Amino acid sequence: MIKTSITGMSFHVPEHIVTNADLEEMMDTSDEWIRTRSGIQERRWVKEGEGASDLSIIASESAMANAGVKSSDIDMVIAATVSSDYYFPGVAVQLQEKMGMDTIGAFDLRVGCSAFIYGLSVADQFIKTGQCKTILLVGTDVLSTVLEKDPIGRDVGVLFGDGAGAVILQPSENDSGVLSTHMHSDGKYMKELWVELPGSKFKDRGFSNELMEQRRHRLFMNGREVFRHAVKRFPEVIQEALDVNNLTLNDIAQIIPHQANRRITEAVAKRMGVGTDLIYSNIHRYGNTTAATIPIAMCEAFEEGKFSAGDHIILAAFGSGFTWASAAIKW
Repeated sequence: MIKTSITGMSFHVPEHIVTNADLEEMMDTSDEWIRTRSGIQERRWVKEGEGASDLSIIASESAMANAGVKSSDIDMVIAATVSSDYYFPGVAVQLQEKMGMDTIGAFDLRVGCSAFIYGLSVADQFIKTGQCKTILLVGTDVLSTVLEKDPIGRDVGVLFGDGAGAVILQPSENDSGVLSTHMHSDGKYMKELWVELPGSKFKDRGFSNELMEQRRHRLFMNGREVFRHAVKRFPEVIQEALDVNNLTLNDIAQIIPHQANRRITEAVAKRMGVGTDLIYSNIHRYGNTTAATIPIAMCEAFEEGKFSAGDHIILAAFGSGFTWASAAIKW
């Protein structure tokens, strides 16, 4: 059985750092309040006119260089994002064109914070079947442009940052690679974490003064419900990846979860009976970058020596939909 290996990876975040102190001036909040409830100290926001595709190109070029591949080597582009530059088309076709790739398949996956693992699962099938030899998978999101940067939106507005992470996927030359992926959803909770507008069911996509004044084009999150479900689904889907591969937590060098909230990470560690050192966290530096959090965290964890060749790692995510997913990888 062919396995899918990550042969190159990199990430990129905007230059503009937004500290908790900066948010104190916008949102009637405090550094202590933000740190206590999320663990976030700072995040990056794009400058005006900069979009998800711009972040993706820089991350992708670096990942390709890391893997030693050229644009002409890429057989497919998958972009995991809910914040493409335009209503349509998505980020993937922009990458294909801007990076001078051949007329290959390119598409976006809109699964929120779980999208990178969903994308990894899709790419894995194309590699295993031999239809593709080299796939570019990007997790990229810019949510700073839909946040309410005022006291009304402070509960959500302090959490999100912008960023992109990219990986190159190719057939493994040994026994390393993606061992399994696992995807789940429960759509009855979709309105607990969503951006309602623009939407095709509304006249003029919902861009009426009345709907705009109701702030229905802004990100809404029921934090209590998200937390309650996340601390249940994370351990479940991590355990699923372990069981399928006959692994235990003692076999895992690092669990790399979606960076949603430091309190969620701590609650998951407690439920699973492990120390927080096994579950990687860099949310204090970047906030929640949605589909980009896992590839960014994976890059930094590797750079910090948290795992190396031959180690087993678990990726896990929970996000809008609700959706959740995991992947077991032998590095």
